[in-house]
Amino acid sequence: MSIRIGILGYGNLGRGVECALKQNPDMELTAVFTRRSPQDVKILTAGVPVYPVEQAEQMADKIDVLILCGGSATDLPVQTPKYAKLFNVVDSFDTHARIPEHFASVDNAAQSSGKVGIISVGWDPGMFSLNRMYANAVLPDGADYTFWGKGVSQGHSDAIRRIEGVRDARQYTIPVESALQAVRSGKNPELSTRQKHTRECFVVAEAGADTARIEREIKTMPNYFADYDTTVHFISEEELQKNHSGIPHGGFVIRCGKTGWNSENTHIIEYSLKLDSNPEFTSSIIVAYARAAYRMNQEGQKGCKTVFDVPPAYLSAKSGEELRKHLL
Repeated sequence: MSIRIGILGYGNLGRGVECALKQNPDMELTAVFTRRSPQDVKILTAGVPVYPVEQAEQMADKIDVLILCGGSATDLPVQTPKYAKLFNVVDSFDTHARIPEHFASVDNAAQSSGKVGIISVGWDPGMFSLNRMYANAVLPDGADYTFWGKGVSQGHSDAIRRIEGVRDARQYTIPVESALQAVRSGKNPELSTRQKHTRECFVVAEAGADTARIEREIKTMPNYFADYDTTVHFISEEELQKNHSGIPHGGFVIRCGKTGWNSENTHIIEYSLKLDSNPEFTSSIIVAYARAAYRMNQEGQKGCKTVFDVPPAYLSAKSGEELRKHLL
């Protein structure tokens, strides 16, 4: 039996989930839910209905896992605990500073409903989180460094678009090259948030909008831009579409650690990603964790989980025997 998947929100991430499901034959798309008029949403999978978001609650018995594809700024803090009362859910909540409170909210809902909610799934938080954890366990005497980019951050771009007077926007996160090289050399530098990355924003403002206010709101936005050197460019919609229509991203997780009786030996663990499409890669991770959410709930588990709580084998469609034979 295929795992029945619902998608709530059909933007870049929702479309990426739909594409990822095509590559996972043990899963099937059952329904898409949207806040737009359903007749205006054209999906890729033939024969799958698109419903208004209000209809999701009526389909709790027809969907095994509901994948939530909204933004972290305002959508997921409300949606994930709401739908965890009815469905097994997976989200990509990526506001690192607010993960503990989001976990508590979702856990309360999922514990009461007997469902599993896996939050903050993606590559950071997500795959990068796992690599930080593994490296910390292996090299307890050391230091962690995470660099993102150069690439478009969907969450940060979405946060800019929520500002009054903004028509569209793209935000690039850019590693500071000198900081990256200092880490790779094994120097274990102490780096502030501002010393590791810069942020560059390309913004299309509504006609007559106060661009000075918009720039000020961007640069002072807590959890997103306030701790970084941020540059804001106001450009035309045509220029945005011509030069910034793609959504590439990537990054590096590095841990430099010491071993030996007198800590005489240095080791560097580095995990890197180079992505043509941030949302499609993120979606592929989410779909694997949707499989895990279903399996865990089938075993009787409930409550909120993160990537730290999910056994790696639960992500794969392969059996334990196949994993041991081919990947171990």
